[in-house]
Amino acid sequence: MHLSEPKQVEMFWMMLLARRLDERAWVLHRQGKIAFHISGIGQEAAQVGAAFALRRGEDWVVPYYRDLALMLCLGYTPREFMLSLMGKREDPSSGGRQMPSHWSLRRVNVVSHSAPVATQTPHAVGVALAIKLRREDKVVLTTIGEGATSQGEWYEAVNWAAVHRLPVVFMVENNGYAISEPVEKQMAVEGAAARACGLGLEGVAVDGTDALAVYAAVARSVEKARSGEGPTLIEARMYRLTPHSSDDDDRTYRTREEVEAAKRRDPLLRMRQHLEAQGWLTPEGLERMEAEAKALVEDAVDYATRAPYPAPEEAAYPVFSAEVRRG
Repeated sequence: MHLSEPKQVEMFWMMLLARRLDERAWVLHRQGKIAFHISGIGQEAAQVGAAFALRRGEDWVVPYYRDLALMLCLGYTPREFMLSLMGKREDPSSGGRQMPSHWSLRRVNVVSHSAPVATQTPHAVGVALAIKLRREDKVVLTTIGEGATSQGEWYEAVNWAAVHRLPVVFMVENNGYAISEPVEKQMAVEGAAARACGLGLEGVAVDGTDALAVYAAVARSVEKARSGEGPTLIEARMYRLTPHSSDDDDRTYRTREEVEAAKRRDPLLRMRQHLEAQGWLTPEGLERMEAEAKALVEDAVDYATRAPYPAPEEAAYPVFSAEVRRG
């Protein structure tokens, strides 16, 4: 499961691009140019590591709202991200109808999810059941925050997958807080992986700030699922470096000292240092990457700003069929 030098450099590039897009989204919100943003800063390593373990474009993914880096690895473009943030007609997730970061990308088998947390888990299990019934050589990856593992939908879905040995990998991105609630107020066990034993599937905890460690864990679980050996619950442990969303003030529930300490384990910094130590990333190479990321971000903002909003008469399409059925 070793990744080559080019693959590891590509992983860093995807993390860097996701970070720069995410940072620009915060600026756009503070400028009053978008209404809402929910961030994945600090969670990029787990998302990229998981993506690289898949057959991208063939396997299925049912993500959650912080998964910008995961989506970019699957083929989602910076322009498409900005179109979603601005609610524009070309947004591939919903045509500008849904909140941003409620991802959908039909061309690479990404299934949309709803705003209530944990609802994507039963969807993923349904897809996995269909794969098993059709005898397809595919798996499903679904992601979720650790707070959502307290929801009934999550338990029902994981239990069903375990009973029927479905080809699905559940990755919990444990970022330390369910909005304002720390992990110790969410669960009586050490972490989400410990919940697996009561549901009859393997539970694996991994350092979510280490992209290569997450890749290895997800790759093993994907091959296990693909070979008919059933699901795995992976808990990737990291830290949410930003507030819950653009509407949250995290100073009310955690100290600045805590956040600053967590920044020393920033997954982007960690991956950069790893590549530099291997001699695979030079200052000149990093400068070129930063320049390319900046250009892509600027292009995406400019494109989405000029793009049209959906027409009012499109509001119900394709929610309701235009065809009138007569009994």
